[in-house]
Amino acid sequence: MNWDQIEGKWSQVKGQAKQKWGDLTDDELDKVEGKRDVLVGKLQEKYGYAKEKAEKEVAEFESTCSC
Repeated sequence: MNWDQIEGKWSQVKGQAKQKWGDLTDDELDKVEGKRDVLVGKLQEKYGYAKEKAEKEVAEFESTCSC
């Protein structure tokens, strides 16, 4: 699934993101609104990931996401 599809279905995909990154709150995921760069920033902030690590995590999520 590509990111445009994920962004369009964010309300459905949000649960899968919550399962993968359990430390992100529902409020934080709501603020992401399906925007890839915002999710990368939240992962950096919450988990202390370097940008490359956060990008890799999001790319993995994108490839395994099922909607």
